Amino acid sequence: MTPMVHLLLLPLLFSIAGGKNLEEKKGPYENTVLDVPEGTPVPYPIHQFQVTHPGVNNFRLSGEGNEDIKISNDGWLYLEKPLNWSREDHYIIMVEALADDEVVDGAIYVTINVLDINNNAPYFDQSDYTAEVIENSLAGSPFTKVFAWDQDNPETPNAHLIYSLVSQIPNKHGVLLFQINPNTGEISTTEEGQKMLKAREGIQFSREEVQSIDTLKTKFNEYCPGQSIPYKENPFFTCVEKAEMKRWNLDPLEDPDYILFVRVQDLGGATETALSGNAKVHIVVKHNLWVNPGPITIKEHSAEMYPLVIAKVQSNDPHAIYSLVQKERELRFPFQISADGEIFLTEPLDREVKDTYILVVLAKDGYENEVDPPMEIHVLVEDINDKAPVCGSEESIFEVQEDEPLGSQIGQLLAYDDDEAGTLNSLLTYTIVSQDPPTTPNTFSIDASYGRIQSLRLLRRKEHQVYKLNVRVKDPAFSTDCKVIIKVIDVNNEMPVFEKNNYGNHSLKEDTPVGHTVVTIRATDADEPDSGSSRIEFQITSGNDDEVFSVETSGSGVGYVVIARPLDFESSSTYKLQIDARNPEPLKKGLEYGSESTAFVSVFVTDIDEDPEFSLDILDVTVFENITKGSVLLTVEAKDPEGTEISFKLEGDTHGWLEIDAATGQIKTKDKLDRETLESFQVTVTAFEKENPKKFSERIVYVRLLDVNDNIPKLTETQAFICVKKPKPVIIEAHDKDDAPFSQPFNFTLAHSRKSPNWELQKIDGTKAKLTLKKAPTEDRTFILPINIKDNKGMGVTQPLEVRVCNCTELGYCYIAPDEHSFGFGMGPTIGILAGTLGFCIIVFIIVIKRKNKRSKKQAVAEEEERNMM
Repeated sequence: MTPMVHLLLLPLLFSIAGGKNLEEKKGPYENTVLDVPEGTPVPYPIHQFQVTHPGVNNFRLSGEGNEDIKISNDGWLYLEKPLNWSREDHYIIMVEALADDEVVDGAIYVTINVLDINNNAPYFDQSDYTAEVIENSLAGSPFTKVFAWDQDNPETPNAHLIYSLVSQIPNKHGVLLFQINPNTGEISTTEEGQKMLKAREGIQFSREEVQSIDTLKTKFNEYCPGQSIPYKENPFFTCVEKAEMKRWNLDPLEDPDYILFVRVQDLGGATETALSGNAKVHIVVKHNLWVNPGPITIKEHSAEMYPLVIAKVQSNDPHAIYSLVQKERELRFPFQISADGEIFLTEPLDREVKDTYILVVLAKDGYENEVDPPMEIHVLVEDINDKAPVCGSEESIFEVQEDEPLGSQIGQLLAYDDDEAGTLNSLLTYTIVSQDPPTTPNTFSIDASYGRIQSLRLLRRKEHQVYKLNVRVKDPAFSTDCKVIIKVIDVNNEMPVFEKNNYGNHSLKEDTPVGHTVVTIRATDADEPDSGSSRIEFQITSGNDDEVFSVETSGSGVGYVVIARPLDFESSSTYKLQIDARNPEPLKKGLEYGSESTAFVSVFVTDIDEDPEFSLDILDVTVFENITKGSVLLTVEAKDPEGTEISFKLEGDTHGWLEIDAATGQIKTKDKLDRETLESFQVTVTAFEKENPKKFSERIVYVRLLDVNDNIPKLTETQAFICVKKPKPVIIEAHDKDDAPFSQPFNFTLAHSRKSPNWELQKIDGTKAKLTLKKAPTEDRTFILPINIKDNKGMGVTQPLEVRVCNCTELGYCYIAPDEHSFGFGMGPTIGILAGTLGFCIIVFIIVIKRKNKRSKKQAVAEEEERNMM
């Protein structure tokens, strides 16, 4: 079809199109904006321009896209070639109406926006990836990443890419050991992979050992000493050598442990029309060298040379930098670690001081990033028998009544050993080595394991009132002698007797302080003085609700009834206390305590005007910082014990964020809260009697604000420079006022969708990225790079980073040539200079004119004189 036929058919095509897929919008200055889908078949009418000038017989088109967009003589704007969004997403053209090549109308500017359609399949940046994974890697922790491109418009679903794992080879048990993040393409192990992934068997080399045949021979001799067969003829060595050579030169593409088939789809993979691309990931499983050597057992007081190597660790990163910290915050930490991972003990340990240490080993790279997870190593201090048994007290004194039956327990001797419990070093045995006065047979026996002392015969005071025993306590290496005194006391045949049975009525105000003595009581006992039979103990056995009162005594027969807890008239206003006097030793058989051993005390509590009381002592509230204005944070509850009406007030709110309802105690927000301004604060709530404000109580309300994602990460520096001759990467850093999980780790990207040929941006850690110049410009130049920084939840904006690429001085700073210096003047001086220059020019002009006029007059006079002479 000829171009003339095309043009003849344009009106018909336009009527058939009916304006479909076209949207005309008027912009400023009567410019026209048209939207055209890419790939629209040609010829395709876009728009017809109507003019009123009668002489128009042609149109002129200029600007972008002259090869793709044409205009007919009658004003039809049409497509000559299909448009391609990936090549150009918009065109700006100028249309002028002509009459015999003379512009008679216009110019009108037309913007043609090319609408993207999903006509580009996503593709990976490489078809085959290789990766290494450490066995037992933490599930969900990425060890590699795939990346795909889509030339469609990144602002539309056409370029919304989703990654998926198609298959895993081998997969004998039907269990996927790997997973892929559908949004980022990051590949990690599953929980099953964390448990099941195993590296190929092989010889392990330490950090300082070189993987070589010579090192292999050395290790072979260590494992198989005394070999006389030459290495080349030894089938065992050649077998190991062959296997190790294969492992050292392993090519993941040729001999991987696993192959993953991954797929990328556009349109978010949500429809059957989504386009896709595929790639393979070849994975080799490496040995996990980061193995915990613990628990480590060290004998206390070891007579070794220090520092002493007790263990060694090896990172999976050969360039890792080791450091050692203690988990507990102890002043004494006798451990160190060397650059090659050897852990040293710097001095002897004492189990009785500390029996366990927890060492935390960190492996980091040069940027302080952890290359392996922190390792906790437990160091156990092994006990040696270096402690002798110790008596529980200097003298152990026991009392026993005469005529107690045979076998009665006198008491138990207490002793201890500081060596480790549950071991032979602390196993104690008890033996009576002497008795004073001596008897035949012995009067007492002792349980060898528990130290319980029993009587072997009836004891009588008329024979001996006191026995002294020397008991030897032994462990397997040491022994100690303990002193025991046994007193034979009289039978308790007398009861305590109060001086009076009723101590009357006592009135107390309810604000009487705790510890106040209400009354002093007395009783006597006729049994042997200074024995358990005559010692008197007082017990309140009735009327003491809530244990408000107690009796303090030294056992000598005098007791003090005191207030043990605060009095409360509203809870209880009357107490009738029954107090019994008792002996520690049991009464003689057949005797019972009577009324003479009981006394009564009556207490009456009088009311006072008390301060209001809060229902809770601790008032804590935790809310999100974006809580709606006017929301109730907390309702404070308080009441007056006497029932008087109370009111509330709030103080200490320095930011004016809160208010309290004086009648109900409701604390509400009256302004926007901001965690970044203040994460936690406290205010004071006062409850007071309305009729008597001097009666009040206060409580502190502690408010803690929870973070929401209301801040974006921002560049800490917005300017940088790169030296052309030594183009070191620029380290950019961002900061976010929010807390985790709404802050770091950040995601750094160049904002434009296509891969930049000049710049590369790589993430270093959670807050930093490295900007590398791949192609230097031919001259000094300043670039404004759009850096998109998003926080851990995907919130962020594009920010400009100004990077100057320049020639640098020896000190590493941009060189500025002398003619590049800018000496700027203000507006006033500039006008003055111009005015002065103009005035100077005018003066010179006037002088020149005057001289010329003078010269002309002289010349006229001379000519006149010459004529006269003639």
